[in-house]
Amino acid sequence: MKLAGRMDRLGTESAFEVLAKAKALEAQGREIVHLEIGEPDFDTPPHVIAAAQQALDKGFTHYVPAPGIPELRTAVADFLGRTGRLRTTPDRVLITPGAKPIMFFTILALCEEGDEVLYPDPGFPMYASIASFAGAKPVPVPLREENGFVIDPEELRSLVTDRTKLLILNSPHNPCGSASTPEQLQAIAEIAIEHDLVVLSDEVYWALRYDGEHHSVLDVDGMASRTVLLDGWSKTFAMTGWRLGFGVFPEPLVEPVTRLMINSVSCTSAFSQHAAIAALEGPWDDVDRMLEAFRERREVIVSGLNAVPGVSCVEPGGAFYAFPNISELGVSAATLSDRLLDEAGVACLPGTSFGIYGENHLRFSYANSVENIRKALDAFTELVTAH
Repeated sequence: MKLAGRMDRLGTESAFEVLAKAKALEAQGREIVHLEIGEPDFDTPPHVIAAAQQALDKGFTHYVPAPGIPELRTAVADFLGRTGRLRTTPDRVLITPGAKPIMFFTILALCEEGDEVLYPDPGFPMYASIASFAGAKPVPVPLREENGFVIDPEELRSLVTDRTKLLILNSPHNPCGSASTPEQLQAIAEIAIEHDLVVLSDEVYWALRYDGEHHSVLDVDGMASRTVLLDGWSKTFAMTGWRLGFGVFPEPLVEPVTRLMINSVSCTSAFSQHAAIAALEGPWDDVDRMLEAFRERREVIVSGLNAVPGVSCVEPGGAFYAFPNISELGVSAATLSDRLLDEAGVACLPGTSFGIYGENHLRFSYANSVENIRKALDAFTELVTAH
């Protein structure tokens, strides 16, 4: 069977490939510490689960409007205003099964064949994959360690051409854990306005920040009319398996993206949307506890990585990823990550899973217990010192 040529342009998310390999080793009796997958290791808050159960009992098992139920769209708009992120109206909010459809729909709605999409590298691999699949040209914007793994506005400006259509931002950032400052975002916004770029701001880790307030390009006057906000429930509320995301769109994109939803997913499941309302309107205690646990783990893993001979690691400002520099070890990121799994029983990802500028780095997810993180650090140290 011959596949369509576009399938050659579609990438993958290597975290799931490494997870599968690690699970296969566990099935053979190996003990593996999982620091590869990017999801909170906490349970969904009980009041959210109860809301879903109540919705099922009430018969919310049928089709709902493609953009989302009105109650949830209103709850999202209220939540964004209440948390000081964005003042918007429910008609701009679209609810999707997970946040990835927001990426797909935004790129499909905006980009013609050959249009350019600027995206951070290292960065979430789906940015380049989806852009390429849609026929656009993904253009990496390097995130350099000497700049704190954030976009250099002047370097960004040098990459803009007359074919640039979309700029993707992600803060707090996966895989680097970096967070943009208001000054950087102001400079980036000025470039977007000057060159009439649409911005896709991926803020799924917004609540998982350690040092002060979250900052967004949407804080800059004039950016709401050219920015798509991407967010969801997976990271903030430990709801990865619920597949719940949302986008806040400029008015001209709402109807076209709704049509894309009708043509692809029809709608997001009814009962889960009621759980989503409970998450937004309910107590924040579980989110606070999760953040404090991540803060403790961050300290353990960053100090531990910096103690490994030949390894250095900057402290992440958000999310739950450490992105250590391994250049002094004299081995490629892919080779070292393979050896960590095969020889040391530690599952992680090479920085090159997130783009060419991720070479000389590894990504460790510290969404695991302090005990397991220490165990992984000991195994890493032993592997490095033994060779």
